[in-house]
Amino acid sequence: MVGAGAFGGWTALALLRAGARVTLVDAWGAGHARASSGGETRVIRTVYNGAALYSEMAARALVLWLEAERRWGRQVLFPTGALWLCAADDSYVRRSLAPVRAAGLTIEELTVPEAARRWPQIAFGDVRSVFFEPAAGFLAARAACELVRETFVREGGAYRRAWARPGAAAGGRLPNVVLSDGGTLAADRFVFACGPWIGQLFRDAIGRRIVATRQEVFFFGPPAGDARFDVGALPVWVHIGERLVYGIPSHERRGLKVADDTAGEEVDPTTMERAPSAAGLDGARAILRARFPAMADAPLVEARVCQYEASSDGHFLVDRHPELENVWLLGGGSGHGFKMGPALGEHVAALVQSRAAVHPMFAYARLRPRPAPPSR
Repeated sequence: MVGAGAFGGWTALALLRAGARVTLVDAWGAGHARASSGGETRVIRTVYNGAALYSEMAARALVLWLEAERRWGRQVLFPTGALWLCAADDSYVRRSLAPVRAAGLTIEELTVPEAARRWPQIAFGDVRSVFFEPAAGFLAARAACELVRETFVREGGAYRRAWARPGAAAGGRLPNVVLSDGGTLAADRFVFACGPWIGQLFRDAIGRRIVATRQEVFFFGPPAGDARFDVGALPVWVHIGERLVYGIPSHERRGLKVADDTAGEEVDPTTMERAPSAAGLDGARAILRARFPAMADAPLVEARVCQYEASSDGHFLVDRHPELENVWLLGGGSGHGFKMGPALGEHVAALVQSRAAVHPMFAYARLRPRPAPPSR
């Protein structure tokens, strides 16, 4: 198993629990600063533009996250609810009402005045429709990655820190991976969940089907003594207008998180300098002023530059390598994959052990390479 992020770590653990002997390899460690699964928090929600598969998978993931919390004796899922604010077209949410409810979860439609009374710290001036998912919220991402890794090792899995690349293929199979420490690992089956590096490791099979895009997130400090923007007072929120922007309440006193979901420029996740841009900060401040008037002049207290591993159609890749029958490829989290980790791991373990079939939405064959970016 190559990659100890949300997809890889949970898959390694699921395979181990299904009776396989598993070695998990990661270049910098679970939840490291360059990983798409790194950072402090990630949203968990079940609204998915009417895509029943995602709503079902997210609902299953919620169950598995809670089971994991009980084993760990530590909270990583914070069910603040998720508030959907739609400026005009609310079809992304409205199409999801039936799939969310079919998955056994609740979603409420509120009037704008009702929502404004419930959350007076939010400005609803441009909002035309509001929906609330009570079971949604956010996950402590980096901490969860390490907890999964620790659990995997404690239950008998082997773990190594090294860069891994595919060895020389023979007869339509991969015999081993070559490690940066000079060693090799042989196995009957290989699963690569390499996040934004998957296109670099498999240039022919993946290439520009999955690319890394630069994403900036900002944390703003609330006024002294003001708890209105903390967990327990404010839900996760998503605003759908000209762009999709979102935020997470202050967790562990880190500040109110604000981000624009729009895909940024393509980057190399290994060498990218992770300093936020002035333009990104200006955009985040504009979001803050529009949505939270009391935070209009709040200071920036933290910022992160991460990346999406964006597939060409925004859906995951969960399928066998097109030429190597003992290699499975996981990727294309596209900014929304982290929450699915435990459910996806469960599914991949069944795939690798021939107990399940590939979902057409996640199949390799449907992916097309992105056009090359314009020359500068």
